[in-house]
Amino acid sequence: MLSAAFDEGTRDVDHLGRTTWIIAEGYIPPESTGEGRAFVSHETACMLNTGPAPANVEITLFFPDREPVGPYRVVVPPRRTLHQRFNDLHEPEPVPKGSDYASVIVSDVPIVVQHTRLDSRQPALALLSTIAFPAGTAASVT
Repeated sequence: MLSAAFDEGTRDVDHLGRTTWIIAEGYIPPESTGEGRAFVSHETACMLNTGPAPANVEITLFFPDREPVGPYRVVVPPRRTLHQRFNDLHEPEPVPKGSDYASVIVSDVPIVVQHTRLDSRQPALALLSTIAFPAGTAASVT
């Protein structure tokens, strides 16, 4: 309940979310149309940290035909959002384009994760967005 996150009008929203999230569907289209970064086909994990401390996040990718890769490490600052494109993850190795994968996202503090993909392989762009599966420990609001 969203109303449970508010404490008598003080809007206390620290620590909303979970510590583990799963995006079972991942795919970066290998081609793009248009010009500039806004039109590059991409996959994104949109992460929200409502808490007072940084969220240290590790992303591990799972593939249909090889061992997992990761962790990729990112930090979501306190009370901020980070829209992390999988295209921009390079360590321990670049995320492959044109390959199916899934991701497990683990944070040391509760966060909220949403999955978005822009497919610009043709001029009529396609945008997909869905909430990730919340698999980790639920945050409690006091």
